[in-house]
Amino acid sequence: MSHTLTIRLTQELLDWLKETSRRTGIPVGRIVRDQLEIARANGGKQRFLRHLGSIRGGDPNASSRKGFSRT
Repeated sequence: MSHTLTIRLTQELLDWLKETSRRTGIPVGRIVRDQLEIARANGGKQRFLRHLGSIRGGDPNASSRKGFSRT
């Protein structure tokens, strides 16, 4: 594996991942990769995926994170 992805998780999700990892002996990264593979195998049929790319409008400069606003 040579690619890294950084994501922000809620504390609840992080706790669940750590507990699942501890209980099963599977590393957290492997759990996440396995779930992504399942999502891909399902062809993106999860309900939330149908909205990707469909939200329009709003201010394109609305990001408050430094380096992301275009002002």
